[in-house]
Amino acid sequence: MKDFLLSSMTSGHRPRWWVRLFVNPFVHKKGKKVIVRRRTRLDVVPFRKFVLGDGAIVEDFSTINNGMGDVIIGSRSIIGIGNVVIGPAEIGNNVIFAQHVGILAMNHGYADIHTPIRDQKCTAALIRIEDNCWIGSNSIVIAGVTIGRHSVVAAGSVVTKDIPPYSVAAGNPARIIRRYNESTGTWDRVAPQH
Repeated sequence: MKDFLLSSMTSGHRPRWWVRLFVNPFVHKKGKKVIVRRRTRLDVVPFRKFVLGDGAIVEDFSTINNGMGDVIIGSRSIIGIGNVVIGPAEIGNNVIFAQHVGILAMNHGYADIHTPIRDQKCTAALIRIEDNCWIGSNSIVIAGVTIGRHSVVAAGSVVTKDIPPYSVAAGNPARIIRRYNESTGTWDRVAPQH
C-alpha cells in the first residue's frame, strides 16, 4: 500500500504537479516574509515535514528534498544559490549557506556486490546545524553531523564529524582551526592534531 501511495504522489523523485499545487501548501509550514526564488526545485512530499521559518530565503537553483527525512529551516536563514539540502536536516535560525553547499543526510547502500548500487537500500542520519552558523561556498556536510552554534565552516570543506559550538573548521576532512576563547574574547588558533 505504501508503494502505491508513494508512486501515485511522485513521478521519479519529484512530487507530481497536483501534490505541489494542491497538497503541499496545506501541509508544509512557511513563516512570514519567506522568499523561495522561482528557479528553486522543491522536491518535498507531504508525508514528511518541510518547514521554513519567518524571513527564511531559498535562492535560485537550489534543491530541497525531504523524501528521506524532514527538512526544517529556521527563521532568517539563507539557503544560497545552487545549494542542495537532502533531509533529514534541522537548520537553525540565522544560518547562512554560501553558494553550492551540499547538506547530504542520505547515503546509498553498496554492500551487496550482486545488486546495482542504485537498487540498494538508502540510509539517512540527521544533520543538525545550530543557530548563527556560516557554511562557506562548495562545502559538503555529510549524514549524521552536528555543527554547533555560531560556528564557521570554511569554503570547500567536507564535514565528516561534529563541529563543537564557537569553532572554525576547514579542510577535507574538516578539522577545527580556531575556537572562541570566552575569557579573552578572541578566536584562538588550534594546534593541528596528527
